[in-house]
Amino acid sequence: MSRISSVLTTVVATTACVCASASPAAATDPVVSRGVTIPAFYTPPAELPSGNGKLIRHEPLRLGLSLPGLPGLDGRRLPGTATRLMYTSTDSNGRPVAVTGAYIEPSAGWKGSGPRPLVVVGSGTMGQGDQCAPSLALENPLTLTGRTVSFGYETLAVYRLLATGAAVVVTDYAGLGTTDRLHTYVNRVDEGHAMLDAARAVRSVPGASVTAASRVGMYGYSQGGGASAAAAELQSTYAPDVPLVGTYSGAPPADLTEVTKGIDGSALAGALGWSINGFAQASPALREVVEANLNDAGREALKDISTTCVGDAILGYGFTKSTKWTKNGKSVGEIIAGEPAAQAVLDDQRLGRLRPTGPVRLATGTQDDIVPHAQARQLAVDWCKKGADVTYKAVVLPNLGDKLLTNHLMPLLTDQGDAVDWLADRLKGKAAGSNCWTMPAQP
Repeated sequence: MSRISSVLTTVVATTACVCASASPAAATDPVVSRGVTIPAFYTPPAELPSGNGKLIRHEPLRLGLSLPGLPGLDGRRLPGTATRLMYTSTDSNGRPVAVTGAYIEPSAGWKGSGPRPLVVVGSGTMGQGDQCAPSLALENPLTLTGRTVSFGYETLAVYRLLATGAAVVVTDYAGLGTTDRLHTYVNRVDEGHAMLDAARAVRSVPGASVTAASRVGMYGYSQGGGASAAAAELQSTYAPDVPLVGTYSGAPPADLTEVTKGIDGSALAGALGWSINGFAQASPALREVVEANLNDAGREALKDISTTCVGDAILGYGFTKSTKWTKNGKSVGEIIAGEPAAQAVLDDQRLGRLRPTGPVRLATGTQDDIVPHAQARQLAVDWCKKGADVTYKAVVLPNLGDKLLTNHLMPLLTDQGDAVDWLADRLKGKAAGSNCWTMPAQP
């Protein structure tokens, strides 16, 4: 327990998120998760508008961290004015889905050419419960209750992006926040679509200065890095109307087979449960394998994990090995590898098979053992082979502790300024270089 407490302290100190969530309830009943009530806004309507990126509803959103307006800002608050959103998207099975998020119109003026640009932010891992939604974390940066501790760790990146004069929209992803389904954690299609459709939806937000001609950038680290990478790969066929000019992908989980090995038994072992839950919901083939191989302890763990956020998962499941969840004592990864139909589900999630639209900056910590460095670097290699414009950066840091999350989290902070600057240059229309053919050797 002392080791887990130490990890949680490190995570909070390095601005990681901790939340809690809920399962769907009757439309007339409030959804409550671990003592926290989900606002009614997050319950989708019975019927969704046709089309992708259609604004379903919106309302003002109070930013938990903001400052009064300064002289010259006409009384506008810093960093800007926020709006909570619900919009349409399409999931990996081709079904319409409602997604929530938040749009922020910045107080800072845009000094570049053309209309104000937009950055779509895909948050890093928040959890699987609805209360973990990034838009809720923007409203309540720190929440402490009997069973919930939440901290909005993406706020720093969002505010740095707003300071460039770009508008920002943060997606909650499919099923995170919305109370009608489970969050499909690290599903590349669901996440990529959610990011691209967020860019479409903000055009209909009253008072938004973003237009259809606004340059668009994608930004994300960890889960968000995978989401932004997927959006860049899917843009040309799914959303060619979104003028994507640059993508930052930090520590992307590009190969889930390798990532499964990294998180199993780590401080963030609960993330393996989120992944299993999400893919079991979306894929009958994987669901059958899971149901056939889990023991009672595994079933109970996955049920509980489905309502947790990062902090809850660390406290409850940190350093748990999935061998404790299976009937035959094999790890979940070993079981999936032995079942072709289930392995095909993970293989289909592999990033790097499609050429991304526009230039991409990919950064990964060389010591990252949660979202392994080698598989993230391989994504850069795969994109380079397809002729993409890739700026790859290996973030070299000392080993800060095996499987403790520290090796994964520190590059998020140390590389963030460079990542924001790189993306800001793309939004200004500046050309990007590529270091594909001078990429640092694999350490």
